[in-house]
Amino acid sequence: MSAVEVVPVIDPWASAQRQFDIAADRLDLDPALRAVLREAERELIVSVPVRMDDGSVKVFTGYRVQHNLGRGPSKGGIRYHQDVTLNEVRALAMWMTWKCAVVGIPFGGGKGGVRVDPKRLSMRELEGLTRRFTTEISVLIGPEKDIPAPDVNTNAQTMAWMMDTYSMHVGYTVPGVVTGKPISLGGSEGRHEATGRGGVVTIVEAARHLGFPIEGATVAIQGFGNAGAIAAYLLEDLGARIVAVSDSVGGIRQADGLDIKSVRAWKAEHGTVVGFPGAEPVSNEALLELEVDILAPAALESQITSANAERVRPRVLAELANGPTTPDADVILARNGVLVIPDILCNAGGVTVSYFEWVQDLNRDQWSEAIVNAKLSEIMVRSFGEVLKMSLQENVDMRLAAYLLAVDRVASATALRGIYP
Repeated sequence: MSAVEVVPVIDPWASAQRQFDIAADRLDLDPALRAVLREAERELIVSVPVRMDDGSVKVFTGYRVQHNLGRGPSKGGIRYHQDVTLNEVRALAMWMTWKCAVVGIPFGGGKGGVRVDPKRLSMRELEGLTRRFTTEISVLIGPEKDIPAPDVNTNAQTMAWMMDTYSMHVGYTVPGVVTGKPISLGGSEGRHEATGRGGVVTIVEAARHLGFPIEGATVAIQGFGNAGAIAAYLLEDLGARIVAVSDSVGGIRQADGLDIKSVRAWKAEHGTVVGFPGAEPVSNEALLELEVDILAPAALESQITSANAERVRPRVLAELANGPTTPDADVILARNGVLVIPDILCNAGGVTVSYFEWVQDLNRDQWSEAIVNAKLSEIMVRSFGEVLKMSLQENVDMRLAAYLLAVDRVASATALRGIYP
């Protein structure tokens, strides 16, 4: 009987703190600032009782973490997933702090989640869960305090329920309390595509830097949700060949390129990309190791680790997911010449357009999709250029370059404000 390989459990909070420590060491950060920025500023754990359709009551656990408020109100998504933990939410909140800083958005980092498998809940139960969770975290959120947004397994409808619940509490409509809302309730044009679109902008810039054309480039995307699917069809429009995609059930591959429009239609009908006619099956793990020009992990964190990084060798690794690569894996990827577009840059399109939505809500304004996309592209191109310049100047990989910029910006704001009292 062969030995079974034991895959180590990766703690995302430990990874996030280690990434910060590496940048803090390089910056020779003041010990007091380091101690402040290494921890979350506020953490709230709540019980979320929900009356189920059969009349029973189930109690779920929810979290809202604010990592840093030095540069503005905290900003970050709400995820519904059966594996949500406090450490995961802490890590995601910290990553949001750096993400906002690296693209120059005046927000701090926050994140929230409920430990639940939403696929097991009816629409009425989901609404009840959302409204009760919103009520429990209402002591923290607000348009000038902490602005939630969609994340894994949440969407515009979730945000509509959150906005309505908060508004009922205060007695008037407050569209700016969340972003990622339906357009009819104050949402922004272009928000749905923003994460994928921003990521594609950085991929194009990376390909330009490395000197290869997007047209004809081979692409594999792990995760065919909002970010991954949109990045797939935008890259296809630019002439790239999407040779593999996957979701939580499994993946598909086709050497001469998948028809992404047809794959999206198949998933809408069947709930998964698996079984798409004419494609070969591929596991999520094997997809990461395919020989492609561009690899985009767009699912969950800790997918590329020291256990598989040696076999992950695209020219560009574009992190559309949060935290898909561990620090140990970063060392291996850099040694093998893989250009990593770090998550805090690559997937910052979502929070950038969330910022646009927030500004529109506060001003009771509405921008066209053309204006939104033009502003998004300008910010992503500028930010990629700043990170690349830092990488070349300091002779460090792109992740450390992004962290050097972001941590320095947050540390400067924190130092200027001082410690109260």
